[in-house]
Amino acid sequence: MIERYTRPQMKAIWDLKRKYEIWLEVELQACAAFEHAKQAPRGTAAKIRKKAKIDVDRIAEIEKVTKHDVIAFLESLMDTVGPEHRFLHMGLTSSDIVDTSLAVQMTEALDLILEGVERLLAVLKRQSFRYKDQVMVGRSHGIHGEPISFGLKLALWYEEVRRHHERLRQVRTEIAVGKLSGAMGTFAHQGPDIEEYVCAKLGLKADPVSNQVVQRDRHASYATALALLAASIEKFATEIRHLQRTEVLEAEEYFSEGQKGSSAMPHKRNPIVSENLCGLARLVRANSLAAMENVALWHERDISHSSVERVIMPDSTIVIDYMLAKVTDLIEHLVVYPDRMRRNLELTGGLVYSQRLLLALVEKGAQRKESYEAVQRNAMASWRGGGALQELAGKDPFISQHLKNSEIAACFNPKYYLRHLDQIYRRVFGRNPRHAPGVRRQKERL
Repeated sequence: MIERYTRPQMKAIWDLKRKYEIWLEVELQACAAFEHAKQAPRGTAAKIRKKAKIDVDRIAEIEKVTKHDVIAFLESLMDTVGPEHRFLHMGLTSSDIVDTSLAVQMTEALDLILEGVERLLAVLKRQSFRYKDQVMVGRSHGIHGEPISFGLKLALWYEEVRRHHERLRQVRTEIAVGKLSGAMGTFAHQGPDIEEYVCAKLGLKADPVSNQVVQRDRHASYATALALLAASIEKFATEIRHLQRTEVLEAEEYFSEGQKGSSAMPHKRNPIVSENLCGLARLVRANSLAAMENVALWHERDISHSSVERVIMPDSTIVIDYMLAKVTDLIEHLVVYPDRMRRNLELTGGLVYSQRLLLALVEKGAQRKESYEAVQRNAMASWRGGGALQELAGKDPFISQHLKNSEIAACFNPKYYLRHLDQIYRRVFGRNPRHAPGVRRQKERL
């Protein structure tokens, strides 16, 4: 990280003036390296730093003529720097400045994103412990499956976000790379020692090998990692949207005092944050495709990637930063309805316990085929309104031949499905997972 700056917030990282300030810092560190190599008089960098002024309007005025932003930037410095200006940009090419500066911006943006991921992880952990024992129905294909806990769902999200955290840390290493290897990457006019000095001062590593640019697979990996994070946020938001549906209503977004859901229907409480997150994920995903298309450049470099990156890198990082803040707040203040979860669990009259009943028959020595057919026969009768599955099972000759009424009843206890939660939580959160700091566990009411 550049020593003279404190890290700004996300939008400020991509401010045009700040980009020019980083360009200047790259040039100043290069001058300092020239001094060490005895290519410039001692004190040159300090003199330039003292005199140099960034004038965004002046740069724009010059660029209208030069049609080249780096040249316009360098020429603008002539107004204030004086004779030492001749030591700027010696043996360097525009991409030396642009790519190295972009790496600084991208690493700073990613540091903010990592902080946001860490806040999300903390909220997910807290909520997963809070709802660890809250039984609800699990669904596959949108259809009721077997009982799970709401905490388990959140623990699964936590583990997914943890993987994103690891992935983003790796991507940070890949993108924190600069280059000052000259026009074709051969160090024809300045040696690798200049590059290594400057990159070290900026908190970067020198690219082991480059041509005119840092290779864009690094940037594509960065954008893809952001797209994957956005996809998971979309996944969480999609689940909350389903849980908030009127017919389900097991959880919903916090609805604040004075909030309105519809200009026409006063009763509406819509999952607007979740829908917003799903839409923004599409934008980040599309940007990742553009980053992949930037990988293939002509020969040692063309400029087709530059215009794309001026849009997708600020946009994707700003959007992800926003999405992390919104989804963290959404999950932290999520309104959960335990009574509705129990009601929906019981909606099918015990059908969700069919596999437990099947396995109980097999454990008693019954053949699986006949057992499956017996349970399915009664389950289909229950679907058609013939009664609860437990009641029908008790009357079935095949089932009652193998299981007592008490054994049948034991198959319909939802606690059975949560008996391995402690072990799962140890896998996810480490040892002693029963309690999380600051979390009051919600008691299960059956």
